[in-house]
Amino acid sequence: MSQKEFKATAQDYLQKAGNVSKEYLNLFKSKLATTVVDTVYMAEGITKNVIPGNPVTRDYEVTKHIGSAGPGLLWKLYAGFKKSTKQEATVFVLHKKSLEIFSKKDRDLIVEVFKKGATQLARIKHPRILSLQHQLEESKDSLAFATEPCFSSLANALGNHENMPSPLPDDFKDFKLLEVEIKYGLLQLAEALSFLHKDAKILHRNICPESIVINSNGAWKLAGFEFFVTNNNDPNDALKFPFKEWDGSLAPVLNPVLEYLAPEYGLSSKCDCSSDMFSFGMLFYSVYNNGKTLYSCSNNYSAFVKNVEELKSITNSQMSSIPSDIREYLKMLMHLNSELRPDAGQVTKIPFFDDVAVKTLEYLDSSFQVDNLQKSMFFKSLPQIIDKLPQRVCLQRIIPCLEQEFINPDMIPFILPSMFLIAEQSSNEEYVKYILPRLKIIFKLQKPIQILLIVLKNMSLILSKTPPTDIKEHILPLVCRSLETDTVEIQELCLGTLPSFAHLLDTSSIKHQIIPRIRKLCLESSTLSVRVNSLICIGKILEHLEKWVVLDDILPILEKINIRDSAVLMAMLGIYKIVLSHPKLGITKDLLATRVLPYLIPICIDNNLNMKQFNAYMSLVKEMLSQVESEQKKKLEQIEALEREKSIIPYSIAGNSSSKPKEVIKTPDTMVIDNIKYLENFVFFSRWIN
Repeated sequence: MSQKEFKATAQDYLQKAGNVSKEYLNLFKSKLATTVVDTVYMAEGITKNVIPGNPVTRDYEVTKHIGSAGPGLLWKLYAGFKKSTKQEATVFVLHKKSLEIFSKKDRDLIVEVFKKGATQLARIKHPRILSLQHQLEESKDSLAFATEPCFSSLANALGNHENMPSPLPDDFKDFKLLEVEIKYGLLQLAEALSFLHKDAKILHRNICPESIVINSNGAWKLAGFEFFVTNNNDPNDALKFPFKEWDGSLAPVLNPVLEYLAPEYGLSSKCDCSSDMFSFGMLFYSVYNNGKTLYSCSNNYSAFVKNVEELKSITNSQMSSIPSDIREYLKMLMHLNSELRPDAGQVTKIPFFDDVAVKTLEYLDSSFQVDNLQKSMFFKSLPQIIDKLPQRVCLQRIIPCLEQEFINPDMIPFILPSMFLIAEQSSNEEYVKYILPRLKIIFKLQKPIQILLIVLKNMSLILSKTPPTDIKEHILPLVCRSLETDTVEIQELCLGTLPSFAHLLDTSSIKHQIIPRIRKLCLESSTLSVRVNSLICIGKILEHLEKWVVLDDILPILEKINIRDSAVLMAMLGIYKIVLSHPKLGITKDLLATRVLPYLIPICIDNNLNMKQFNAYMSLVKEMLSQVESEQKKKLEQIEALEREKSIIPYSIAGNSSSKPKEVIKTPDTMVIDNIKYLENFVFFSRWIN
């Protein structure tokens, strides 16, 4: 094939390859666009199917069904987020179609009662009351409103899975409330009731597991205001609430749950704040009794009246599941005589809640009211308490509270030890879900300088749990900033940490982001230890570099070092040894002879080297000279062998022994060799004659 034909064929091939590449690129773009569109429409489709036509869909996207709450667990809980801010939320939805099992009269009443509860929830603002993000909206097919992110209702957590997704979410498999979660949850509810009774002057009337919502951080929030009543008296007079009888002619979901209803509803036809406290006592009992109440009424009012008579004598066997140190208090809460029941404020002060774990969670929830000095003292002692807390509590309750302090950078150095302790006790999945997103915020901070120090000291832990993509995206910039600081301790910590994750970085990142910064420290730092540690760091990352990077970027750094301290010289020696002996790297004989050896030989006679160090340098120089000698010999031997092969033409002996070899045609090279031999013989003969 001629050169012209070859060129034409190559151009034709490249054009076809280019067309194929364009086709694949266009196909990829099309697939990508389709995937993005499908994802968006899928999310929108889920939202439209869950709450079709409801105005909530304008602001919120629904992702999945997670639980149920409210009377009869008719409210469905959906995980979602606000479209404009991507803020997580939970959307409560009542599907009107699910009410078809009720009569027309009851359906209308249920809608009105549920609207009343959601509307009242929007009016009450308190840390222990479920927080709304979007008010109630109604459409032809549904009621819906959005709240803070939630996990489920307390009823779901206690094993009542009615109106929940099927199959159950993984979070509910073998789920069991922990002791500290129960204690602090009950304390939170007592505080919520104290606020309702004393400040809002409201009677809830339906304290039960269906009315309690556990948010995504594990906090118990009071909700379910479908049956609340308000004070009828003047603000300065004693509280007086209207009495509403339990109406058996209505559907059960239109009445408070009988198992939690105070006995005075059946005995004296009156109610007050102590009625809620009885319900709280029954809730207390059921939580410790795996969701089972003291008695069962099966939506039968006559059974309720009969059961409350038995409250006069609660046996020890009935209280066997209750912790011994709270039994007497619980009996008082469930007493027939409402005047003997403690109020919500008194309940919060009982010794049962004087628990280190409970007090820790309580302090964290109210830490915004404390000054920095008190906070710093608390956070210093927090790691000792974390060791005694269950991991779920640490992840869901401690970490979010610590994150709230990020707005105060001066407090972060006191918070980080606790965060890293929890991280150490976490699985990789837990770390990525709960801790890493918070650490990413910290990675961007540069002041106070103690933040960088603590992060770098825990870098081995961070690297062991952080995915490689996040290391490059979030930790690499932090390391680069650390190398640029003026603080020697941070520079040295960073140089010591860098080799442990160098294998996760690509060549381009190391060449363009890491090496230039190390070069600057190596050549310009006024601190000897930083220079030495820079060289040690280079030595440790050599195995992760390509040979051309070492020859083009690393060796020139060494040649520019003008300091002659023995520590620096020995660190340089280590780098040369690694480059010379590493199978992936190596130095060519030409480079050794023209650049490396001329640089190293003067160092050998430097007065800063002791005998041992001098011997080490001489050993390296001899090794390099040996390599130059052996490679040059090998090259010359190959050249000579090639020349001999060219000068000899083999011949064969044909038939008889009298055959003469053919005459060898002498080349200029062989003629020169013959002339040299002739001269040697001539000189020898002349000497013999003389």
